[in-house]
Amino acid sequence: MRNWGLSLILIIGSCPLLFADETDTWQSMRGQDFEIFYKSNVPEDFVQTTMDTAEDEFKRVADNLGLFEKYWSMKDRIKIYIYNDHKDYVTNGGQAVWSHGAAFAQAKTIKAYPEIAGFFDTTLPHELGHIVFRDYIGFEAAVPLWFEEGVAIYQEKAKRLGADAVVKTAIENGQFIPLMRLSDMRLYKNTNGQIVDLFYSESASIVYYMITELGEHEFNLLCDELKNNVPFAEALHKVYLRFHTINDLNQAWLDHLQG
Repeated sequence: MRNWGLSLILIIGSCPLLFADETDTWQSMRGQDFEIFYKSNVPEDFVQTTMDTAEDEFKRVADNLGLFEKYWSMKDRIKIYIYNDHKDYVTNGGQAVWSHGAAFAQAKTIKAYPEIAGFFDTTLPHELGHIVFRDYIGFEAAVPLWFEEGVAIYQEKAKRLGADAVVKTAIENGQFIPLMRLSDMRLYKNTNGQIVDLFYSESASIVYYMITELGEHEFNLLCDELKNNVPFAEALHKVYLRFHTINDLNQAWLDHLQG
């Protein structure tokens, strides 16, 4: 089972205070689309690799969402804050213990630290997915958290590794969270780790299903409807005529998982 919950948390809105440790000053590196701030114990080669990877992933993520050719106008550099370690990230970065990376989409800011396993293949493209997606559809669009997280997970190199298996096990054990209930969920610092893991697994599985089984073109049309501030359930029916409600999407996804 992949431990999704230890990876990521999305926060829409302005970036809160960075909780900077006054005994440790930030250094910075500026690139074309990014500005990286890093603490004293962060290796400079890690910072440089982060910059190079971020510039490449930035373009790949936009293209992966089908947005690169018809849209791109990121006006401000994306800021990446790299803390010394996980403790520094949690204590001075103000993040949940189970979180290994955070994106503040409206502030175009990412928080992370060097020891994250799979940082360049998983965390960085995931967090960029949040920023690119929200910068496209806007910050007024009301979108379920599972959809946003699923979109971000789709940007990872491994995408949904193990997610379907986790969801199938949850179905068998009576722990499956239907989409209607999933749509009302929020993740907090004190959210149970097993619930967090299942939330991310289901988010990864359903969005992967929508893109690969229902079609990339339809997914892009759905994003366009959301960009026009069409409510999610209404946009879903408008693009996928057979889904009158989210429950219909839920049933189609379950049918797919159960063969």
